[in-house]
Amino acid sequence: MGILSTILGFCGFGFGTSVGLVIGYYMFIYFQPTDVKDPMIRPLVEQDTKSLQQLLPEIPLWVKNPDIDRVDWLNKFIETMWPYLDIAISKTVKTIAKPIIAEQIPKYKIDSVEFEVLTLGSLPPTFQGMKVYITDEKELIIEPSVKWAGNPNIIVAIKAFGLRATVQVVDLQVFAAPRITLKPLVPSFPCFAKISVSLMEKPHVDFGLKLLGADVMAIPGLYRFVQELIKDQVAKMYLWPKALEVQIMDPSKAMKKPVGILTVKIVRGVKLKKKDLMGKSDPYVKFKLTEDKLPAKKTTVKHSNLNPEWNEQFNLVVKDPESQALELNVYDWEQIGKHEKMGMNVIPLKELTPEEPKILTLDLLKNMDPNDVQNQKSRGQLVVEVVYKPFKVDEIPQDNEDGNAIEKAPEGTPKGGGLLVIIVQEAQNVEGKNHTNPYVRLLFRGEERKTKYVKKNRDPRWEEEFQFMLDEPPTNDKLHVEVISSPSRMGLLHPKETLGYVLINLSDVVSNKRINEKYHLIDSKNGRIQVELQWRTSS
Repeated sequence: MGILSTILGFCGFGFGTSVGLVIGYYMFIYFQPTDVKDPMIRPLVEQDTKSLQQLLPEIPLWVKNPDIDRVDWLNKFIETMWPYLDIAISKTVKTIAKPIIAEQIPKYKIDSVEFEVLTLGSLPPTFQGMKVYITDEKELIIEPSVKWAGNPNIIVAIKAFGLRATVQVVDLQVFAAPRITLKPLVPSFPCFAKISVSLMEKPHVDFGLKLLGADVMAIPGLYRFVQELIKDQVAKMYLWPKALEVQIMDPSKAMKKPVGILTVKIVRGVKLKKKDLMGKSDPYVKFKLTEDKLPAKKTTVKHSNLNPEWNEQFNLVVKDPESQALELNVYDWEQIGKHEKMGMNVIPLKELTPEEPKILTLDLLKNMDPNDVQNQKSRGQLVVEVVYKPFKVDEIPQDNEDGNAIEKAPEGTPKGGGLLVIIVQEAQNVEGKNHTNPYVRLLFRGEERKTKYVKKNRDPRWEEEFQFMLDEPPTNDKLHVEVISSPSRMGLLHPKETLGYVLINLSDVVSNKRINEKYHLIDSKNGRIQVELQWRTSS
């Protein structure tokens, strides 16, 4: 009976299971809901901004905002340099945190707070994008979007009321949008004197705290309290316009004061090399002091002459006679195209005896590499006369004096008149319809001057100086400055194009003696040009 019951029971189970599966299948087929609609498929391009951000919450900022640049190269650089940056940043953090901790611990009656271990781990931060601001001030402003999910090991020892506790910070996550300002920019490495860091919004900070081996953040309510407390405190201290400032160098030391005048007389050239097809050259000399940001000085052009006589004299402001040198370059002037370099040489100022005129005959070289075999080739000579005159103690400019003070007009300047100096420095965002080979055309009192043209460049830099000797101040005059693109070939298909122009009233330069501004070009979408104007008088 037992065996028979077992067999019947098994058959009954099998029969009941089969019947149940069949009934369930047909119920599933015939009793499906009829109000369910098929999903609607729409291309991403038809979605609005809010919907896209919900669908793609981690989309990079440079995709959302055209003002933000993609910086994959920076992430790769940081990834490679991170082992070294870790050590350097950890030292800097200790240096910055020390005075802040010393200021805060008396409020909470804590004896001391010290870092036992401080390492940022092996995972570097990443930049989702970066925005750069261009201003007319001597500064650089950048706003990176930083995300860091790191594995740092930070152990802090706290002493209070005779007890000592050790706190470990782990699993740190920081999402922040800082504004970093490098200001002022100076002509000494690293080329900025101070770093200023502000937060444009409250940062997202997430981390774990371990005290005596236990996870402190697991205490109910403590995690959210500590996180919000840190956000509020950090925002209170560094939310824009408040900032954390780190001094890199003393700007007064970076901006060296003038200590003397170097008088340079370009006398003549001797046996210069032929550069033109007709067996001639049109030489001129361009020279400046190294480490000087001012535009280079230039002589006049001597057309079709291999032994030119200039006898032209100039004054240069010296700031460091021990490190600066006079760099001289001889060029062959070309009416169209780039001016060809004929040779160069340098005169270290430390080799000059103060107040003693020195006439030097310099062999023109291709470059200053003593091992370059091309320097053995004869390129002619340049004869110059130089004398360095240090300032006396009472002549040294004080802190409130401008080291780039305007020079006086040369001898022979008409009384009541002066010398108008125009320095065409650079342009930005200029673009032609068919070509962009820009040069600048100056028109003043019917006289026309032109810079050299720069081939295929939307941001050309000229740094060329022009002078007009005037019998009276140009108080009621205007200067016409026009940027023109020259065709790279014969111009039969596409003639020259105007890229924009500006009219500058010269009354300001007469009253201020010097102005250096960027002007928006008329008839140009975003083009700007920087022009420096000086009005030099004999008094």
